[in-house]
Amino acid sequence: MGTARKFTDVEQYFEYAAHGIEVIEDGLQVVPFGEYLIEQEVLTREQLFRALSAQDRRPSVPLGEIVAELGFMPAPVVEGFLAEFQAVHAVELA
Repeated sequence: MGTARKFTDVEQYFEYAAHGIEVIEDGLQVVPFGEYLIEQEVLTREQLFRALSAQDRRPSVPLGEIVAELGFMPAPVVEGFLAEFQAVHAVELA
């Protein structure tokens, strides 16, 4: 029963944020760090949902720190992806 409830929460969350991407202008998009981790295939949508839920309870804690605390990946790996993410300024849609 608990598993079904979690799936419903995840499904409902992503129903309203199917892409998790905000369109700005001129075909450029801002990709949140969590979505970047999913695109890099190092985090699943369920893991992102769990991390975002934890971040809702502790809004001052960065997402990467929560991802590491939850054991989804080691902190140095998160820091490496964050450095890569910060180097990417915009993504142009083809």
